[in-house]
Amino acid sequence: MTVPLNQIVAINSSALPALVAAAGERASMRFLEFFAANIRNQHTRRAYYRAAHQFLAWCGSVGLSSIAAVEPVHVAAWIEAGTRELSAPSVKQRLAALRHLFDWLVNGQIVPVNPAHTVRGPRHVVTSGQTPVLDPAEARALLDSIDVSTHSGLRDRALIGLMVYSFAHKTAGCGCGCGRKAVSATRCRATITSRNTLPLILTTPGYAAIPRGHCFARSAAAPGSSRVRCCRRRTPMP
Repeated sequence: MTVPLNQIVAINSSALPALVAAAGERASMRFLEFFAANIRNQHTRRAYYRAAHQFLAWCGSVGLSSIAAVEPVHVAAWIEAGTRELSAPSVKQRLAALRHLFDWLVNGQIVPVNPAHTVRGPRHVVTSGQTPVLDPAEARALLDSIDVSTHSGLRDRALIGLMVYSFAHKTAGCGCGCGRKAVSATRCRATITSRNTLPLILTTPGYAAIPRGHCFARSAAAPGSSRVRCCRRRTPMP
């Protein structure tokens, strides 16, 4: 059974800002579609709806009667007011919500232009990540605790030293210089520890007997456990 457009809008009228409802049923339906059909993440949907509802309520308080009357100056004034109360990431999220919403309304021919497109948000630069990093003393203690009397110990110390120095993932560390697609455009610098350890690996008795195709010898696995190759190189290392 097909539900008439006016009934759908009537059912969801509580979710419609006054400026959207004043623009008619077609604008109201397009507004609801933006959140119901265009945004799949529920957290993004909630945040964008809150930003849109607050902005349109503010527009109503300054005398606008329809969403079609919104201009860039209104968006800029609301964003500027937000910078005095909220953090820069929160204000940028608000602006992103308005840009996406009005893009959707422009594509649906509800408004002629996107009033948020030319408005610039506050500058926000992230200079540090949230991933914890070992300090030099902790890194040295970790490297010194590795038993280098075995192939696997030498391998582990070389790889961990490379990762500590270059912040590379272990997969990128194994692929450095091997011509793999993921790291073909990257050349990693070797840490002092890895430069000192690799010759030890290459000159260790028994290294020549390691099967071709492995950059490093695989450590003995416990019964029933899986073994994972460090690197699937098909030619011997130089």
